[in-house]
Amino acid sequence: MSDSEYAIESTDAGASTTIPMEAGQIKKGGYIMIKGKPCKVLSISVSKTGKHGHAKCNFTATDIFTGKKLEDMVPSSHGTTVPVVTRTEWEIIDIGEEGELTLMDEGGNQKTDINLPGYPESMADEIRDAWAEGENQVQVSVQAAVGIEQIIAFKKDTGGD
Repeated sequence: MSDSEYAIESTDAGASTTIPMEAGQIKKGGYIMIKGKPCKVLSISVSKTGKHGHAKCNFTATDIFTGKKLEDMVPSSHGTTVPVVTRTEWEIIDIGEEGELTLMDEGGNQKTDINLPGYPESMADEIRDAWAEGENQVQVSVQAAVGIEQIIAFKKDTGGD
């Protein structure tokens, strides 16, 4: 047997981007998939068991990437999906003309596949102003879920010199 037969093409661990969860277990402030979009739960109202025996959970949530408000109703004992959401901190190294960013983490790893955020509208300009063509250090928080990554927060680093 030669090594070439076992060539591994991808470094993905095969982890799913969503996990199943019973609708009744999802809490306010948690995450849920609604219409294929990862959302943060704003409120949950549970109706009483009816003629057919299932209490229903009515979820009101906002899309974590666009801020759009979505609603969904799921029987509390039925399964639904919850996105796996991760948040990482990066430092801006460069901002390109089209808004593409070069980022670096604490380990020195670089990331070049993220652009300035489109939502909220003012955040992209605020990040550019805070960075001031490299005059200041700016840390950004990148949130990732279901294969989408987007900057959700930033802060100007005042420490240093």
